[in-house]
Amino acid sequence: MRPKRGPRVRESAREGVDGRDAQYDLLTAALIGAAIGATATLLLRRGPSGSRPVTPLIQGARVGGKAAARAGLAGALWAKEHGSELIDRIPVDRIEHDVRETVGAARERIDGFVQQELRDLRRMLRQQRKRMGV
Repeated sequence: MRPKRGPRVRESAREGVDGRDAQYDLLTAALIGAAIGATATLLLRRGPSGSRPVTPLIQGARVGGKAAARAGLAGALWAKEHGSELIDRIPVDRIEHDVRETVGAARERIDGFVQQELRDLRRMLRQQRKRMGV
């Protein structure tokens, strides 16, 4: 048997953090903040042409959002008109049969796994009792 171990503790959350580790944590946070700030500055600044580098991305997102909204509206109207006839075409019996079959197979696998685990535990218990002389 293996000796019991305590819970795993993250390296950064250990007790007794000395001043040097705290300084490294602070330095890391400062460098991450500086990198984020520099990236935001480069994206939002105005270039030689007077436009911002991020403007094409924003315009593309705007066009894509409008197209998605139009498609969504058209799709919703089509579903409203044709929804009832589509619902009638769903093979509910077949789906129910497939789900029952899948759940039954999963139940059988789980039962088999549990039975195997119980056999293994009983065998280990017998071995331990034999070792202890009980």
